[in-house]
Amino acid sequence: MNTDVDVAIVGGGAAGVGAARRLAQSNYSAVLLEAGPRLGGRAWTHDIEGLKLDLGCGWFHSAERNAWIGIAEAAGVHVDRSPPQWGNQYRDLGFSKAERLIAGDAFAAWMHRLEHSPPASDRAADALDPASEWNDYIRSIVGFISGASPDRLSIADYLAYDEASSDNNWRLPSGYGALVAGSFPSQVALQLSTPVDSIALRDGGVTLATSAGPVRARAAVLTVSTAVLAGDTLKLPAEIAPWREAASRLPLGRNEKLFLQITGDSPFEPETQLLGDPREPRTASYYIRPLGSRVIECFFGGEGARFVEESGHAAAFDFALGQLSALFGAGIRGALRPLTGSRWSQEKRIGGAYSYALPGHAAARTALARPFDDRLFFAGEATSTSDFSTAHGAHDSGVRAAGEAIAALGR
Repeated sequence: MNTDVDVAIVGGGAAGVGAARRLAQSNYSAVLLEAGPRLGGRAWTHDIEGLKLDLGCGWFHSAERNAWIGIAEAAGVHVDRSPPQWGNQYRDLGFSKAERLIAGDAFAAWMHRLEHSPPASDRAADALDPASEWNDYIRSIVGFISGASPDRLSIADYLAYDEASSDNNWRLPSGYGALVAGSFPSQVALQLSTPVDSIALRDGGVTLATSAGPVRARAAVLTVSTAVLAGDTLKLPAEIAPWREAASRLPLGRNEKLFLQITGDSPFEPETQLLGDPREPRTASYYIRPLGSRVIECFFGGEGARFVEESGHAAAFDFALGQLSALFGAGIRGALRPLTGSRWSQEKRIGGAYSYALPGHAAARTALARPFDDRLFFAGEATSTSDFSTAHGAHDSGVRAAGEAIAALGR
């Protein structure tokens, strides 16, 4: 490994890959240091049983302006533009059309209060109607979107994403994670399975202590999660305390995916979706046979993902099978078997899903994105003020931070 470079990138997720692609267009030398054995971070296409399953991000949100769409098209990768089935309930099972209309009205009323009469607390839960029977439904939907409970969620932050996002959500049959990992530029050196343990300031740059020895760089782009920045996994200079404080105001939410394989005859139709139980805040959302594959994607958010984390995969699969059996009949258990699932909250060098801002702390995203002393530059989805929680927000932040480093080196 070249131990003297112009720029060291810490973290090989979408932000790190975005930073590497920007630096590959410059005349500066760079190396990307990734703690794990693969690129992609929370973008991970897991190949199993002949299937390509995205255990992390799977949809190109705001697709018409999503940078990964252009990257995919330039690489000749097919993009599926069929719309998602979110919000539909297959055959009205367990959630009638009339109930969906009432629940939708309750959610819309809550959103209206957030936008037009937000509580001074900036706490999303304080805008819930105590008399509404659909508060658990709202909590489950917010858990899918933000990975957090409304009790811990900044209204200003939640609205910033909602206002910036569009309804265009597309997919890659070959996998979002595979695209992120496969788009790493050959001009940048890559060191996998090389965790960075500490970063120290030195005259003219920084020194990064890694499992493979020290790396000296004129600048570093940090793309690690807020859980890592605020935690004790990575030792940072004392001067970075304000950035670590900002990261602590942007904790990672909980979102997990489990996949059930369809092994026998079943009533499951391709590209259908349903909510397990709209009155259960832990409920999963079930996307059935995405792109025609013989799997069911079980998506848990917020309280549901906390249950997955605390109870383990066996209990979570049993929970999912119980919800599906209640809707389709007990006979479907024989046609389904647990296949695989994510454990984002238990990944030491990740620590959760995507970030959300605590009440009163939406501005922490801007604070976290500030460079330090023309030597340390910060990227990652959490540093985006409107596209946080997305792989394109992460990518764009990496491009931005790398551009800042290039400008600083030029000075």
